[in-house]
Amino acid sequence: MSERAHRGGDAAGTGSAGRSPLEALEGARRRFEEADQRIEDAGGDAVAEAAEAYRDATELLEEYVDRATGTGRENFKAYVELEGRFDSLVSELPDDLKGYEAFEEALDAIDKRRLSESDFERAHEALEPAARYAELLEEREAAREAIDEARTAAAKRRRELGDEISERERLVELGEADLEAPVAELREPIDAYNEAIETAFEEYRLEASAREVFDLLERSRWYPFVDYEQPPDDLATYVREDPAGEYTIPELLEYANYSRSKLEHYVSSADELKRRVATQQTFLDGIDADPLTIPWPPGEAGALRHRVRECRPFVERVAGEDVVAKLRSIRRLATDPEFEYDRLQTAAQAVARLSPAERERLADGRVADELESLRDERARLEAALEVEDPI
Repeated sequence: MSERAHRGGDAAGTGSAGRSPLEALEGARRRFEEADQRIEDAGGDAVAEAAEAYRDATELLEEYVDRATGTGRENFKAYVELEGRFDSLVSELPDDLKGYEAFEEALDAIDKRRLSESDFERAHEALEPAARYAELLEEREAAREAIDEARTAAAKRRRELGDEISERERLVELGEADLEAPVAELREPIDAYNEAIETAFEEYRLEASAREVFDLLERSRWYPFVDYEQPPDDLATYVREDPAGEYTIPELLEYANYSRSKLEHYVSSADELKRRVATQQTFLDGIDADPLTIPWPPGEAGALRHRVRECRPFVERVAGEDVVAKLRSIRRLATDPEFEYDRLQTAAQAVARLSPAERERLADGRVADELESLRDERARLEAALEVEDPI
């Protein structure tokens, strides 16, 4: 188990700023409320009107600052356009607009026959009293975006908490396992089957053609518990279509090491075999019985039953009835109520999974404390996420 998991919910849910996702969400909401209150205190809807006027005025100044400065004809033409548009903007503003005087002073700053950059600077300075209204709206919008980001982080943390809680719950379950249970009664039949299928598959590789083995791999696509890696497309095509596919995999691997002159006695194209087989020796060597074995410790009863059911048609294809019988006996273990599969499986998981440190944490109550803390954090996050925020 990772050190992060050991620390539990205290550190796991904090970000780079040291705040948890819940704290970040609550902080963003407070920021929005404060920004919204400042807007109300400054005039409510009137703030938006003043902010819009400020943005229009500054956009006009920025649009003309390069074109309307200078002594040329085009500069003068641009200046006339700017003055006319700015004058119209100010004339249309209501007299009771917040910061109205700032717009009049900005107009005075550019009301001259020739403009320089310093005149534009003075116009911007004149508008400063009205800038605060735009800043109020920008702060509220930034707070709204902060809420969106915090909600996303909180939702992600909630998903993480689900995994961490499940992990602690499983640890508690394992900690309650009967470590004196006769686990050998479960392990011995699984070990016997695994040894039998491994031996049978080795013999199968020696006897079956590569084409037949590849058909087996292709069929496994539809069986999630039989997790065979699929061959590269060019190798699969070669084995399926070339006569060399009738050789066994060990024979193909052996031929790949022959000289071209010697190889011509066995295949129609020595170059083709070397190109397709010699470059895939690692893949071909790796085709074994592992996907057909039962891992130790085994999964829960339902998962084991599914695994046995999916493995059975493959085992029937590569092994004899004695191996199939061993596989069937394992499935019976997971269905026989008198065998107490769940008790033995949990005990096996406990022995295999619990490290000395984890056993110590279970014994002194730290895992239980972590579980309570994580559940509390998730409950508080869920409650916070149920609150509707401004869109």
